[in-house]
Amino acid sequence: MTTFDIMRIFVPATVAFLFGIGITPIITHFLYKYKMWKPKAGKLGLDGKPAQVFNSLHESKEVGTPRFGGVIVWGSVVLTALLLQILWLIFPDAFEQLAFISRSQTWVPLATLLAGALVGFVDDLYEVQGRPGIPLRYRLILVAVVAALSAWWFYAKLGVTTLAVPFGSGLLDIGVWFIPFFILVALFIYAGGVIDGLDGLAGGVFATIFGAYAGVALFQDQLDLAALCAAIAGGLLAFLWFNIPPARFYLSETGTMGLTLTLVVVAFLTDGLGGGKGVMALPIIALPLVITVLSNIAQIISKKVFGRKLLRVAPLHHHFEALGWPSYKVVMRYWIVGVVAAILGMTIALL
Repeated sequence: MTTFDIMRIFVPATVAFLFGIGITPIITHFLYKYKMWKPKAGKLGLDGKPAQVFNSLHESKEVGTPRFGGVIVWGSVVLTALLLQILWLIFPDAFEQLAFISRSQTWVPLATLLAGALVGFVDDLYEVQGRPGIPLRYRLILVAVVAALSAWWFYAKLGVTTLAVPFGSGLLDIGVWFIPFFILVALFIYAGGVIDGLDGLAGGVFATIFGAYAGVALFQDQLDLAALCAAIAGGLLAFLWFNIPPARFYLSETGTMGLTLTLVVVAFLTDGLGGGKGVMALPIIALPLVITVLSNIAQIISKKVFGRKLLRVAPLHHHFEALGWPSYKVVMRYWIVGVVAAILGMTIALL
């Protein structure tokens, strides 16, 4: 790894951050001019009934704060990728190494980022029009379809049927079961997207996760993939600049769906295919997302089996709010846990 290799990561991250900062005033003006937020406050729980505790904590914030903040993230990434690609075509000698769109490493994660963003955008559009968003079961089906296409690409085009085993030198061959395993991982991580519930929480958590995978890919010499992850982290930091309390907008579904799908693809690309253990390290690097999903599952099981709630409100970060923690305390402690988990996960992925 050379100094120039490191620059190949820092340049896309910086350019994406600057793009994000630059386009935000335009997007913000549009979102506020056309009142792109939910016209009526209130959220339904998984049982279809009003989420009373959540609504008591957040009803005043749901109206007046636009959705669609994810446009800043994937918009800055796409603009960065296109700019560096165009500069490479015009000045091939100077920018050949900085262009990171490549068939072997970044086509699929870029495709999942845009596919998830598009579906999420439609869901957000329904919400701000006062219509029910895309029902959860249909969103899960769409996530499963995108994941299945990605898994097929790994299985059929790249011949991937194995998973790297942590703390060992072997690979676990699961054959065609690789495809359903990939889909299940994608659905699980997508469910963690509900972490987008407090000002600054999702932006900080996702930036840390993609920053960690940028480091993993860099040490595996997957430089195009590392550059893409760094660009996503840069776009997320630009989003976070405007999302710290009081949030100017929410990441919302157009951000979380694309990011979670892309995260899964990146994890598999940095696994045995890249000489690392990116999948087995995913639950650690993405620990805040995992905690979010598990707390929801635990709450549902407790209500169904024991007839009472385990948490005052799920997921866990809202439970802390209900206990009286200020939202900024919850967010900053999640950031700290996320950074520590990312460092530990990177270590495991590169062992």
